[in-house]
Amino acid sequence: MASQRNLAASLGVWSARHRKTALFGWLFAVIALTVLGNLVGQKSLTEADYGTGESGRSARILVEAGITSPAPEIVLVHSDRLTADAPEFKKAVADAIAAVEGTGLAQGIGDPYETGAIGEDKHDALVQFSVKGDPDTAADRIQPVIDALAKAEGAHQDVTFGQYGAATGLKGINDSLGADFTRAEFTAVPVALGILLIVFGALVAAVLPLILAITACVAAMGLLALSSQLVPVDAMTNSVLLLMGLAVGVDYCLFYIRREREERAAGRDKESALRIAAATSGRSVLISGITVAVAMAGMFFSGLTVFEGFAIATIEVVLIAVLGSMTVLPAVMSMLGDRIDAGRIPGLRRTSRARAADRKPGRLLGAVIKAPALFAVLGIAFMLALAAPALSMKTEKLGFDQLLPADNVTAQTAKRIEKVFPGAPAPAQVVFRAADIDAPATTAAIEEFQQRALASGQVRNPIEITVHQDENIAVINAPLAGDGRNATSAKALAELRNDIIPATLAKAPGAEAAVGGDLAFSTDYNSQLKSSVLPVFSFVLGISFLLMLLCFRSPVIAATAIVLNLMSVAAAYGVMTAVFQKGWGDELVGTTAVGAIESWMPLFVFVVLFGLSMDYHVFVVSRVQEAHGRGADNRTAVAHGIRATAGVVTSAGMIMVAVFAVFGTLSMQAFKQLGVGLAVAVLLDATLVRAVLLPSVMVLLGRSNWWLPGWLKWLPQLSHGEEEAASAPAPRSAAKESPGPDQAGSPDGRLLTNR
Repeated sequence: MASQRNLAASLGVWSARHRKTALFGWLFAVIALTVLGNLVGQKSLTEADYGTGESGRSARILVEAGITSPAPEIVLVHSDRLTADAPEFKKAVADAIAAVEGTGLAQGIGDPYETGAIGEDKHDALVQFSVKGDPDTAADRIQPVIDALAKAEGAHQDVTFGQYGAATGLKGINDSLGADFTRAEFTAVPVALGILLIVFGALVAAVLPLILAITACVAAMGLLALSSQLVPVDAMTNSVLLLMGLAVGVDYCLFYIRREREERAAGRDKESALRIAAATSGRSVLISGITVAVAMAGMFFSGLTVFEGFAIATIEVVLIAVLGSMTVLPAVMSMLGDRIDAGRIPGLRRTSRARAADRKPGRLLGAVIKAPALFAVLGIAFMLALAAPALSMKTEKLGFDQLLPADNVTAQTAKRIEKVFPGAPAPAQVVFRAADIDAPATTAAIEEFQQRALASGQVRNPIEITVHQDENIAVINAPLAGDGRNATSAKALAELRNDIIPATLAKAPGAEAAVGGDLAFSTDYNSQLKSSVLPVFSFVLGISFLLMLLCFRSPVIAATAIVLNLMSVAAAYGVMTAVFQKGWGDELVGTTAVGAIESWMPLFVFVVLFGLSMDYHVFVVSRVQEAHGRGADNRTAVAHGIRATAGVVTSAGMIMVAVFAVFGTLSMQAFKQLGVGLAVAVLLDATLVRAVLLPSVMVLLGRSNWWLPGWLKWLPQLSHGEEEAASAPAPRSAAKESPGPDQAGSPDGRLLTNR
């Protein structure tokens, strides 16, 4: 039979024959992308870029008019003993105002004794001001104000100063992000290395996947800086890129190296073992990478710029990791040969042994094969039980105080302000544009708005109005009833938009009014996400089904993959809801439940998990199909495929779980939710789904797994690597390396030897 090679095999063979070209080409590409990325710098999203719906329109009106609303800040002056009438308290307020004013960074400083911003119990007062200059850079310039207030606070024994606002909150998040990102780097990498050392038992084999994954992440960050010039990215994007890059980069190399080691253990020579690994595991890596990238592309249907940045970053790092594992990895493995096992760790025996169809299954797999219906029912019931809490999932755009750790000083200040001055930290911002902002009808509409808003009880004082005469725009800050994010505030926002504004501002000549602010942004953001669920899910599910159909030429296998992956996603949703919304076991992950899931989290977790789950599915089912294609019956092929991949899938799952779990230990609430959700889902996917549900379902389906309707016979028959194995030399009989009859293949030699 003439040898046929798939694309992965061709790339692997080419790389092995042109080792220096592949290696130095990879290094040059990584360095070039890094240098170019540093030269142009990464372009970040502005506040207006995040918006959607009416709140997004309000931000665009200001941007188009060239109006930048200065970043609002609040200083909370508090005393447990003193009240606002006490001379010492008044002196503290005066010192706070003087400290802020002395920095030269503040404007519009409000004295609480003049604005009425005194708490009902008179133990709190608010000094409100705005940061001069560009609001997008205010967080980078606010430190002198923080320092000045800290110095002034030292002169008052019974009074404390707390600061919170757009600049302070963003600075807190940026500082936390930086610390979290550094911690993730210095924790995830050693953890992954430790697991790889256990898996391979050799230093070189363990370090190689990690080096490739890290260089893929570095190259992807450089490429992301370039692509961000067209699509700006969120501050969290680099962390998401690192998360995905380490996970898939290490996994792809692990699949490749383990298969090559397995073939060497089965007696293949070095060239044949590498060629078979390229044709089989290399092909699985290619399919998995494409599937992950396609799943990530579903985020483009969200209609939100932040998701577009996430999509581009993850697609870039996944495709770069795939390219590296299919080119530079075979080149390095060809250079090393059996020296890849150099640096053996005492006490760790080699586990990459060839598996064969006639070996006795382990206890769990044997039980699953014997009673597939029982294990399928038990497995599905367990997954549904985990998913049940997701039925009451609540999503919202978490505020600064929710994202930051509960013991963070800025978060504590924000919570105190919300308690004493409901709605003060996050008023609704009405952007009002008229034909003539100074016309009598327009000014009358603004006055009527104030009167009606206050009379409704849905808006509270102080209502602040800033008029931009040249642009014919007025910006109205109106504190809402409630705490700024609860049901009372949501009701107030709805009445403001649907009743108060249409009856007042909207009646002015040539008028347009759009409501923004934190709650409006969160409401519109959630609305956009909900409307995008159907197109995103439809795209990801549809394209994934078609890819699986093309790869395995079986609609049954494709449908099974979709259903099993959806179960993993549902279980992740359930666990996230239970921990972060209901507070079940929240202390175990070092947090306090915030009562909601970050609004972008469910959609992002879906596309990530759906893509990553395909890694294991493609890898396992490819081995099942490989065995079935060589003559094994369905039950035997399933047993062989599960047994042959159990070690590598478990190892890969451990690495992914470890990397994701590291993110679950970080301080930012969003990282905790993301890390815990992904870690739990991957753990379930690599164990319960692949070791119990997949084999039980495939055994129950029997021949139906390989059924292809006549009208789909035109689908191409892709190479699965069996041609490569057939053309390779038979296993050697030398006692030193021969795996023996129980490892080389089935009695008739159909699985691991020539047909």
